[in-house]
Amino acid sequence: MIEKEHELLSIERQCELIEVSRSSFYYAPVEESKENLAIMRYLDEQYMQTPFYGYRKLTALLTANGYLVNEKRVRRLMELVGWQTIYRAPKTSIVAAGHEVYPYLLKGLSIVHRNQVWATDITYIPMIRGFVYLMAVIDVYTRYVVHWSLSNMMPAEWCAETLKEALAKGEKPQIMNTDQGSQFTSKVFIDVLKQNKIQISMDGKGRAIDNIFIERFWRSVKYEQVYLHVPKNATVLYQDLENYIAFYNDKRLHQSLDYTTPLSRYRMVA
Repeated sequence: MIEKEHELLSIERQCELIEVSRSSFYYAPVEESKENLAIMRYLDEQYMQTPFYGYRKLTALLTANGYLVNEKRVRRLMELVGWQTIYRAPKTSIVAAGHEVYPYLLKGLSIVHRNQVWATDITYIPMIRGFVYLMAVIDVYTRYVVHWSLSNMMPAEWCAETLKEALAKGEKPQIMNTDQGSQFTSKVFIDVLKQNKIQISMDGKGRAIDNIFIERFWRSVKYEQVYLHVPKNATVLYQDLENYIAFYNDKRLHQSLDYTTPLSRYRMVA
């Protein structure tokens, strides 16, 4: 779809012509065995049911379902799908060298208007052949998906570029909430927030429920789109997500929004 060595058109111009965000150009096919892809799909769905399971229970569960796996393999695949076991384990957080962790600012905070708090995260998306990662930025008060992007890896540069694209749309939050992943604690990502004078909030280690707002969006996009229509490749997935997120923002009624849509709330709330 994009030619890196095109003689006449730059990568940026090619992305503009096919209406794909430049951050999504980070995609390249990911090779895993069919069995590993099946296990990763299984883990992704299982996480929605038992996010508190660790690698030992998952190894036992997979073995009971006919997979010949050991704990080392399960831990590697858990890492690939981004499994973050929900637990409390003080003094066990390991932060990337040189990365600063910021406090969680949302506890007890009344979120009462749009652009007060944005949240962002990354999730694993299975395909028939391979997999990609989806990053989304949402406005917490209205549940509006401000921006999203795909990549086959999770470099900090991709995350920073996606954030820049979200901010380039003309709005910005007072607070940005993320987890403590190395992408979000990296200098390249933090610098974008500081340059835009955005307060930084981070979930506690192993506390996925701190960012429950975007976790609910992941559940919606997977159960209502991805698991029902597993795409054969990234090109199909991009179009599917573009259609679904447009539906999610502008057509899908949300009970938490009194059966209105995120876009209508985002437009009308000052």
